[in-house]
This record gives sequence, C-alpha cells and structure tokens, in this order.
Amino acid sequence: QVQLVESGGGLVQAGGSLRLSCAASGRTFSTYAWFRQAPGKEREFVTVIRRTAGLTYYADSVKGRFTISRDNAKNSVYLQMNSLKPEDTAVYFCAAGVGDLPVLRIRNSAEYDYWGQGTQVTVSS
Repeated sequence: QVQLVESGGGLVQAGGSLRLSCAASGRTFSTYAWFRQAPGKEREFVTVIRRTAGLTYYADSVKGRFTISRDNAKNSVYLQMNSLKPEDTAVYFCAAGVGDLPVLRIRNSAEYDYWGQGTQVTVSS
C-alpha cells in the first residue's frame, strides 16, 4: 500500500521557520512536490524536486524563503520554510509522481499520482 505521510506543521509567528517532512512508503517516486491550500482558495503549487539532477522549481511567492530537499535513502522529501508570512497559512500537501514530470506540467496537481493527507501551517502576525 502506497502512503505519503506529512509531519511538521504547526503554529509559528511571522518571520519564523518550520520544516515539513513527507515520508513515502510502498514504492519510490521520481518527482515530489508540495502544494498548499488556504481557506476558500484553490490548491496551489509551492515547489517541486525531480530525481533527475535534483532539479527544483519554486512558486514566485516562496522563492528565496522555502527550500525543498529529498533523501532518496529514506524515501522522504522535506520543505524548509523560513521568513514565514501570514499569507503562507494553509494546509500543505505532499504529492508524488512516479516519473520525472516535464517542467510544463509540474504545477498541475492532476499530474501527481499520490497525495498525503496534509498538514496545517498557521503563521500569526
């Protein structure tokens, strides 16, 4: 059974940091991504990392503040979030794709094969 389990969410003050983790089980994945969904808004792309050359891409809203990384030996992906802002408040979802997704498709949530249950991140002002 394939599972993605996120952890590390919580409440933090603006300017603070959090580190999210996502542990995969049941199979390995080439592409991992983080999406987020704020109340009343659509799910949006945050960042992605591909196995091939460890390529990463970020949404403009988090570039320079968030860092995605992966540990293939642990079948896990991480999201280090620094300089958090109240507008970063959302449920964060880990997503995984079996193959290396082309760049033109990485922001499309429908391209991912598996999803975690989400973890709440709340940033207070």
